[in-house]
Amino acid sequence: MTNKKIAFLGLGLMGGSMAANLTRRGYSVKAWNRNSDRPGIAMAAEAGATIVNSIQSAVADAEIIFSCVGDVPDVEEVLLGEAGVVKYAQPGALVVDMSTIGSEAAKQIATQLNQHQLRFLDAPVSGGDIGAINGTLTIMVGGEPEDFEECKPLFEAMGKNIRLCGSVGSGQGVKMCNQILASLYMVGLCEAMTMAEKQGIDRNLIVEVCGTGAAASWALTNLGPKIIESDYNPGFPIKHILKDLRLIQEIVESSGENLPGVQLAERLFKLVQTLDHGQGGEQGTQAMIRAYDSDQ
Repeated sequence: MTNKKIAFLGLGLMGGSMAANLTRRGYSVKAWNRNSDRPGIAMAAEAGATIVNSIQSAVADAEIIFSCVGDVPDVEEVLLGEAGVVKYAQPGALVVDMSTIGSEAAKQIATQLNQHQLRFLDAPVSGGDIGAINGTLTIMVGGEPEDFEECKPLFEAMGKNIRLCGSVGSGQGVKMCNQILASLYMVGLCEAMTMAEKQGIDRNLIVEVCGTGAAASWALTNLGPKIIESDYNPGFPIKHILKDLRLIQEIVESSGENLPGVQLAERLFKLVQTLDHGQGGEQGTQAMIRAYDSDQ
């Protein structure tokens, strides 16, 4: 077992697998989640992580503290709140947030953590539940080079493509660009599947043939088959991509720019979110295809 003591806060769709992979690599991991009924808790525990019932128990002796939660307020509560990391972490600990919260929030959180003698890396990820399970995530990191190097072996337990993108907030900046690409890939994928169906073409051919040429993408390979099978189980839920698109729109509005593609993707995802009595947002992003279904 490696010497570093690790805390992992947030054992949801992604975090449970990430904590499990750290434990399998030999790290001593204390893991915590706000809700006790998430499948990720059992996943982390089965891999050998110690599940604790408070942030204090998780971080009190931790040298590196990971967080992977939902939106900006969730990260602020976990890291900066009355029962948060700043109250219990030892001075000099390295806090690594792997949520997607945008660059400005990352910078503000870093400033407040620094005031409590805590270091910070923003390290959002891409690759969905498949990448989290397989330890093949892309990890985009912002922060000091020496902190990145200290944490790199742990990143390598969770991801395959790991890149220091610049100072604090840079990882989030690259992730915002990633989410633009991911959301617009989904528009293209859904429209290609719709076009195939209109022409009486087997939609599997779109995956098998188009996936070998210039139109190849992770979305086509991994989510195309799910669209064909009407499998809308979330690898990455619509409610989360809508949160990310909201963050992108906030950046765009502050700069006076206009991104019509993002607006289109947001409109389509929101349409699906309203389905199933308002529960459509719990489905995976591939459920965007439902926006093209005239029977909806």
